[in-house]
Amino acid sequence: MTYKAAIISQQSESSKMTVAAMQKYFGKVDDLNIKHIEVNLGNKEPEILYEGKKLAAYDCVYAKGSFRYSVLLRAICDVLSGKCFVPLSPSAFTNGHDKVITHLKLQNCNVAMPKTYLTSSPYAAKEILDKVNYPIVMKFPQGTQGKGVMLADSKASASSMMDALGALKQPFLIQEYVDTGGVDIRALVVGNEVVAGMKRQAKQGEQRANIHAGGIGEKIELDDETKKIAIEAAQALGAGICGVDILESVKGPVVIEVNVSPGLQGITEVTKVDVADKIAKYLFDKTKEMKEAGKKVHDKDLFKELGISHQSEVIANLDFRGKRILLPELVTEITKFNEDDEITIKADKKMVIIKGK
Repeated sequence: MTYKAAIISQQSESSKMTVAAMQKYFGKVDDLNIKHIEVNLGNKEPEILYEGKKLAAYDCVYAKGSFRYSVLLRAICDVLSGKCFVPLSPSAFTNGHDKVITHLKLQNCNVAMPKTYLTSSPYAAKEILDKVNYPIVMKFPQGTQGKGVMLADSKASASSMMDALGALKQPFLIQEYVDTGGVDIRALVVGNEVVAGMKRQAKQGEQRANIHAGGIGEKIELDDETKKIAIEAAQALGAGICGVDILESVKGPVVIEVNVSPGLQGITEVTKVDVADKIAKYLFDKTKEMKEAGKKVHDKDLFKELGISHQSEVIANLDFRGKRILLPELVTEITKFNEDDEITIKADKKMVIIKGK
């Protein structure tokens, strides 16, 4: 059986790589631009439109994008959940694109992370600055690829940064600094598996190790503990596909961020792992699993509706007489039907159930 899939994204190079890989598994794959998507609410049923027309029916939809589209992505997956396979739960986009919620989810699931404080204003943060050890990391709640992350090496520099942050009138995070020499780890999680691991070294004068910020990647074989923490972080956020950023602290690996729309070029080039293919195969396998489970439930409900608790299975070719189907002789022997019996026939696409009275 062939399945129809779609990827909804900003059509980045990573998305194009994924689309190409998905075409090896799915019968049809549509590459949809998230900028042309809208979700209509208020009617009897919510509706997703693409370029002004109702979104086609798919067996699998992989939706991804930057934090600017987090609300739209959540709405899309909320409407599609249960109708087709979606690898990220609707809440994953809110969880992953807001660092405050990310850390709350990690905390609730006991996933190791650096000590983190959330404050609403410079005034509220003064007591925190008096008790933390320097340097410290200061972050905006939203942002990806290391953007919105600052390092303060003293209380004076932290106070200056807070004055600037206060002018923006938004909450921010204060986090203990884990000294790794500008090195972090990116674990690419697909399903319940870490499919690739990369160590990233920040360029000189830069604390962010992100490849987009000029970091240099190196292939690394992650130990079992690091893999376990990466998978736990993904599960805490409800993300079947994500990149988990980890620091190796003196207390062990700690998670600093979960990216629900990870870039693939850097980690693919560094590790030589075809990450896009890993993602595509996972999407196909889970789609097949969901469709087959749905068919079994449908068949079971159909038999239950007819009051049939047991079936004997016969495999045979169909024998047509014009537009009529002649049942195999073995079926007559099993059912003991004769031409005088009254029967009830239940017909569905690709299925016929005959029940004697």
